[in-house]
Amino acid sequence: MKRIFMLFIATTLFFSCSTNTKKEVKENTKMEVNPEIKKKADEFVSFKLTTDLSVLTENEKQMLPILLEAAKLMNDIYWQEAYGDKDELLSQNWDEYTLKFIKLNYGPWERLNANKPFLPGYNQKPAGANFYPTDMTKEEFEAWDDETKTSLYTLIRRDEDGALKSVPYHIAFGKEIRKAADLLLQAAELAQDAGLKKYLEERSQALLSDEYYASDVAWMEMKNNTIEFIIGPIENYEDQLYGYKAAHESFILIKDKEWSKRLEKYAALLPGLQKALPCEQPYKNETPGVDSDMNVYDAIYYAGDCNAGSKTIAINLPNDEEVRETKGSRKLQLKNSMQAKFDKILVPIADLLIAEDQRQHVKFDAFFENTMFHEVAHGLGLGNTVDQSTTVREALKDAYTSIEESKADILGLWCVYQLNEMGELGEKEMMDNFVTFMAGIFRSVRFGAASAHGKANMMRFYYFQEMGAFTRDEATGTYRVDYEKMKDAMMNLSEIVLKIQGDGDYEKAKQILEEKGFIREALQKDLDRIGEAGIPRDIVFEQGAEVLGL
Repeated sequence: MKRIFMLFIATTLFFSCSTNTKKEVKENTKMEVNPEIKKKADEFVSFKLTTDLSVLTENEKQMLPILLEAAKLMNDIYWQEAYGDKDELLSQNWDEYTLKFIKLNYGPWERLNANKPFLPGYNQKPAGANFYPTDMTKEEFEAWDDETKTSLYTLIRRDEDGALKSVPYHIAFGKEIRKAADLLLQAAELAQDAGLKKYLEERSQALLSDEYYASDVAWMEMKNNTIEFIIGPIENYEDQLYGYKAAHESFILIKDKEWSKRLEKYAALLPGLQKALPCEQPYKNETPGVDSDMNVYDAIYYAGDCNAGSKTIAINLPNDEEVRETKGSRKLQLKNSMQAKFDKILVPIADLLIAEDQRQHVKFDAFFENTMFHEVAHGLGLGNTVDQSTTVREALKDAYTSIEESKADILGLWCVYQLNEMGELGEKEMMDNFVTFMAGIFRSVRFGAASAHGKANMMRFYYFQEMGAFTRDEATGTYRVDYEKMKDAMMNLSEIVLKIQGDGDYEKAKQILEEKGFIREALQKDLDRIGEAGIPRDIVFEQGAEVLGL
């Protein structure tokens, strides 16, 4: 792939925050501590991202500062996509808790509370974040004839005459992209693993051209690298207007080779799982790629989209449907982040809301399996609609991310059940996974209605409730899982979601989200009890070179 050189266009043209979103805020006004914001900021418990760096070669240790610098550039770009001018916002004299909460949310809107503003002078966050002009209507966008407008890798802006125009990411973020691309080449020179070296070189070119296929294939073909580096525009969660635009992020991970060895056999079982999906044949006619793999890592750095609000604990990439069909996908389990959430959040929630005699079933191994096979399930089902007219992503538009997360959640649990029935998980008690899964719903529902994961959990909670998969003891305020009804609900909901995706049924997707994708009063009271008990909502990271001792 040839490097594409283009003239730099000043980014200030693209990223000024609209007056429709923000009112004038007085500068140099020292804020007093707001007790409500302090309480919200304190709901995120600190966790240090570290690992044993002695597993790295000297060259790999030299790579880390370079990769950290490149990751920070993705953080800067994501600020522009999510909000606008972060320097203007962060330079004001906020108290320490408000500043922490602004950084955690990448802006003045609370991600785990329907993106409501928590700073004075701000209106509701635009559904399209800063990917589109805030004064753009859907009618205007849909009437606009431009083949690049739905691209994952373009910003929509207005030209000098006020008409819409599409700006490729590598131009819009030219300064940061060119620097990041150069850093990747520097890291590639140090790479001793041939697969990692090729990936870094290909990814450098991809950043400069917005053509990611070759680098995604190179990433899929890496097998022996200890350092894992994910960088670029990847997920669509930030664009809640259409779900078209990918946001920038980066992970730096260190492979846990002992844990990864345990998972090797599962990748070979993916085609069999696809064939066994609990749905009619047309909704499982695709075959997952044969190069899929699963590995376990310690995370040492998060930047951008993955670091905003609730923190990612597992990854399934690439998202490109063509790559997934031909090469498969990779499932990355972030063990240290996962353990932190289990210990600090899930166990305390279970002690509060799960029936006392079922708490013994809440186990880290079950949490790990449920999370791991959630990522496996992203690669199952269909990437294209049954009639082959379009991709599922394009057909479901703004409903896609919530439906996709719902599929991964419920189908991930089905994967554990199916493999256990096949005898592939040894002697295990499926009740562990069911009860841990139930406790996990309360953890994830707290991410709120603005989150695709939160909506998916709400949808599943109310479906399970309707199916009698659990009951609530009014006297103790605790929940009890019914094994057989949970199994039936799992099977039925899996089929419903797979059919919505295969049919590309946007209206059905919107209907089920509108009916179930919100928190009702009774559930809210139990979530309030979690907050009143002082149980953290999520984790926030201490990370970087100093934490790693570099």
